[in-house]
Amino acid sequence: MAEKETKQIIADVFQGLANTLETGRGVSSTVALTALGSEHDEAELIEAAKMAADKGISVKVIGTQKIDYSGIESFLVSDAEESHKKLEELLNEGVADAVVTMHYPFPIGVSTVGRVLTPAKGKYMYLATTTGTSALTRVEALVRNALYGIITAKACGIAEPTIGLLNIDGARQAEITLKRLAENGYPIHFATSNRSDGGAVMRGNDVLAGTCDVMVMDSLTGNILQKIFSSYSTGGNYESLGFGYGPGVGEEMNKLIMIVSRASGSPVVRGALEFADELVRGNFQQVQEAEFAKLRQASLDTLLKEIQPQKEVVQEEVTQPDKEIVTEEIHGVEILDLEDAVHHLWKQGIYAESGMGCTGPVVMIADKRLSEAKACLADGGYIGN
Repeated sequence: MAEKETKQIIADVFQGLANTLETGRGVSSTVALTALGSEHDEAELIEAAKMAADKGISVKVIGTQKIDYSGIESFLVSDAEESHKKLEELLNEGVADAVVTMHYPFPIGVSTVGRVLTPAKGKYMYLATTTGTSALTRVEALVRNALYGIITAKACGIAEPTIGLLNIDGARQAEITLKRLAENGYPIHFATSNRSDGGAVMRGNDVLAGTCDVMVMDSLTGNILQKIFSSYSTGGNYESLGFGYGPGVGEEMNKLIMIVSRASGSPVVRGALEFADELVRGNFQQVQEAEFAKLRQASLDTLLKEIQPQKEVVQEEVTQPDKEIVTEEIHGVEILDLEDAVHHLWKQGIYAESGMGCTGPVVMIADKRLSEAKACLADGGYIGN
């Protein structure tokens, strides 16, 4: 064994002992971080990795720079496509327990639950949700968002998280469905607004006060709130506070993927790495599986079918083309047309996926097919020319 390798092993051992003395535990999880794509320099994310490593988290940095730092391992890539492949490889092979990244093509049914520190009393509050699309209809999405928030809060150690629904379109209908779910045996604990009229529908004051553990809203509203909480003191182009946009949650989601923004600075990326570590130690995947099992027993699917808008749809069978790595976004498709737009591209032999960007629904496409896909969608009337 080379002298340099021996010294690194000894350094890692002593670093582990130091972490145990400082934090009360040794290295508890391994979290990968993709360092490409930020609006800030790659060094900004490397600094976040170093801060997380100092807290006892083993960090695998996927980027273009070799990092010589205790607790960090570098995986060199040249572009976003290579970075995504390496991300999947580290998760699939069990090298990483979770990953923090600026982009991931979540399918419909998966959205992210953020966490903020509310200013009134310095209390944590989970924003359900901040990116992604839980469902194609608004009320179902709000119901699922509430459940995703409960799952995340429980994985972080809150045994009976309280939920409140932000006073937005669909909140009252979602509240009714959630109460029916509770009557069917799934325990839901509703918060009470600080305003004099009370109730589980929350006002702006409640957002600032952190009245509930989980604040339920649509993902676009959640995205805006997450950005405000993280960058209200910097002018918006540098996110300096908080934990990022949180983990992707959904019944079919079997990986722990944490999202940060391209505007996220090192403090937020470090917060996301620590958030990921907390979820790993809280057995997030097991908690998620257990909660969805309880929800099935409480007839969640039946309740959601009952609240769907009634319309007759004739589904045409479409064959999916060979899968490709999708890194580009096409904006401008209406949410209710999103799946039809994807299938329209499939018919033309173009692989695509649906997702939710910061400003609304997006069609995800491979870089090499972007121009062709835009033209195809424009011809089909899904986007403007």
